[in-house]
Amino acid sequence: MTQQKYPLKSVGRLMTKQVPIAFPEEKILDIKNRLFEKLKTKEFETINYIYVTNQANQLVGVFSIKEIFRQPDETKVCEIMKKNFVVVRPRSHRQKAAALAVKHNLKAIPVIEKNGLFLGILPSDTILNILHEENIEDILYSAGITMTEVQENGSKLLIDATVLTHFRRRLPWLLVGLGGGILAAFVVQFFEESLKNNILLALFIPLVVYMADAVGTQTQTLYIRSMAIDSVLNLKKYIFREIKVGLALSVVLGLSITILSISYWKVPMVGFILGLSVFTTVLASMAIAIFLPWFFSKIKYDPAIASGPFATVIRDILSLLIYFLIAQIFFKIFI
Repeated sequence: MTQQKYPLKSVGRLMTKQVPIAFPEEKILDIKNRLFEKLKTKEFETINYIYVTNQANQLVGVFSIKEIFRQPDETKVCEIMKKNFVVVRPRSHRQKAAALAVKHNLKAIPVIEKNGLFLGILPSDTILNILHEENIEDILYSAGITMTEVQENGSKLLIDATVLTHFRRRLPWLLVGLGGGILAAFVVQFFEESLKNNILLALFIPLVVYMADAVGTQTQTLYIRSMAIDSVLNLKKYIFREIKVGLALSVVLGLSITILSISYWKVPMVGFILGLSVFTTVLASMAIAIFLPWFFSKIKYDPAIASGPFATVIRDILSLLIYFLIAQIFFKIFI
């Protein structure tokens, strides 16, 4: 299978086979002589590590190039190679592979098939390029700029793109935002009676919506980064921790706005409505912030897409619904 047959953003597209290879029973002197010979012809793209394979070309060990000059010439490769090493599959997403290399402080990361067959490596310069490109792409997604055209270096080409290309990439999520704004207007209109009962509620609509967006964005950013860095993230443990964080944040923020609003506007009911609304919207926003990236990753879509206007629209509408429903319940009970 050629590299072009692997998925577009997979490791297989970027790996190189031009690396030093050794066998377990070879001696350091043999490796050293072969290495110097190959360096003259510039056959290697990188020489950070020596990769040890068996006769079936299965990866069985790795050792640093430094060991060549540290060990006696008669030392066998099998005596110094590391048998526990980090690997990736050729179909793995390039971002996860780069994050894995950073997590384990690796200059390069080997690529193998499920049967252990050694295919090549992801070198250090490629890892840096991946991290750079993915960060740019995430920023563009968060700004609502889609990468609709299939290309490996879309974010870079965007700089010199035509007016039509910019238009196509920026319009879709803006239309989503426009639709969300219209839905939000309908929500406000539906609860018009509640606003008439106490016009003071209208003053705090931006505050409730902002708190939902701010907390949701924080949670989403942290979760997406955690997913990228740890491919086997313990979701139950992560959610349990976020529940505790969410409860602490929502209690503090809810109590703060309740005390401030009662102190300044002297309307206790509005203060309690605001406090309960902020408390509830913060928890709901954190739940959405984790659910959306998880859902996108399950359907094999870039979770970073969930951090853009799509998530913002959902949080805005949900926060308005929570705010007005709580207000309506309070008015029915106490008025």
